[in-house]
Amino acid sequence: MNENLLTVNEPARTVPVRLETDVLVVGGGPSGITAALAAAEDGLNVTLIDSRSFLGGNMTIGLPILGFLGQKGNQIIKGIPQKFIDRLATQDAASEHRPCPLHMSLTLVEQEAVKNTALDMLTEAGVNVLLYVFFADVVMDGDKLRGVVIESKSGREAILAKTVIDCSGDADVAFKAGVPCEQGNETGGAQPPTLMFCLAGVDTDKLRMSIAQEPRTYLTDFIPAEYFGQNHQFIVVGMRNLMQQARDAGFDLPVERTILITGLRKGEVWVNMTRINGVDGTNPASLSHGEIEGRRQVIEIQKYLTAYVPGFENAYFAKMAPFLGIRETRRIVGQYVMTKEDILSCGRFEDAVAVASYPLDIHHPQGGGCTLEWCGDCYDIPYRSLVPQKVENLLVAGRCISTTHEAMSAIRVMAPCMAMGEAAGRAAKIAVRAGVAPSQIDVKQLQEELLATGAYLRPAPVQEMQEA
Repeated sequence: MNENLLTVNEPARTVPVRLETDVLVVGGGPSGITAALAAAEDGLNVTLIDSRSFLGGNMTIGLPILGFLGQKGNQIIKGIPQKFIDRLATQDAASEHRPCPLHMSLTLVEQEAVKNTALDMLTEAGVNVLLYVFFADVVMDGDKLRGVVIESKSGREAILAKTVIDCSGDADVAFKAGVPCEQGNETGGAQPPTLMFCLAGVDTDKLRMSIAQEPRTYLTDFIPAEYFGQNHQFIVVGMRNLMQQARDAGFDLPVERTILITGLRKGEVWVNMTRINGVDGTNPASLSHGEIEGRRQVIEIQKYLTAYVPGFENAYFAKMAPFLGIRETRRIVGQYVMTKEDILSCGRFEDAVAVASYPLDIHHPQGGGCTLEWCGDCYDIPYRSLVPQKVENLLVAGRCISTTHEAMSAIRVMAPCMAMGEAAGRAAKIAVRAGVAPSQIDVKQLQEELLATGAYLRPAPVQEMQEA
């Protein structure tokens, strides 16, 4: 820390209470939406806050939703996340869950429809949605979280709540409340962010058939060529040989692989190829650098695609994601810390509240590479990893739950985050109804409610059932 940093003294002040609520959800991304819907299901007073003018988080930046299906092709994320996809599908704004050899499954969604659908479902459920407000601080009573302080055009105000669910993605509430947090790997290096952008006018049939018919020319990572011959909407990961040709010709490309995702609209392709190493997603100056550098990289990447990749000859720039796609910031230290070994051993937990199957997927903090490792099936996410140490009346859902750097690379994608959100919302509701802290609820009751309302949990192994 800079010891010469200038400081100013703020005068003490009385902060007005804007509202009181049973459950407060901080963050309106994939986990926050499902948390609020679950908590409000039987009439509790639930409030969701977000700093942006819209909801949806990373569902609005051009990414497909990964992980609804497991490595054996079975659907492992159901419940409220599936209801959200079903609602989008009625508007032709979501695809089916498409098996993918690399990412287990892809679910394409239309970004603007996500924003509208989230608001529609939450308001229909009676959730009080408050946009344009920034989480600023916490209201503590000893080790008990009593609410949060927000900042907005109206000034500084408080929201009091019986239970708070931190769905910020960055563990903002937990960090301010004094929960132990970690960030990055053993040297502090975090996975770099990406600024997504969309090109239109792409001949996606030419692209896929070029790969299907000439697989040795357009090498793709882990994805067999026949996949492209069978799917009109798809993801491309690879084309390292074309990128090397471009580099030999003087192109400056920040990643080792071409990553392309077809959109739901004909001719649209989202590009996941910018990479800004060294960005700290909790530092505004670092994030600002990321936005500036990301936009600079987009220009060179677009030139590469139109010059070298089949189907992009007449492509043109259509739109940019509204914010950087952040892969990693803070992680809480909870009652249990999920590890790489838990993922790769298909770990099972008695307090499982969600099931995931996405592989370890680490975008290296330095350079342009990526490491993937699969477990062969799926793994549980335990309730204890949503429950922080040292602070009561707080739950955490999404990528900032209690994991190691390696394990976070697997659970960070959107479908598992949605499932965690549903579990946290139902746990918060149980806690409020019972008048206890979320750390004290009966997890068996939570599991029974999850199963009864359509979520997926793995049945106990046959051997364990026989021993019992």
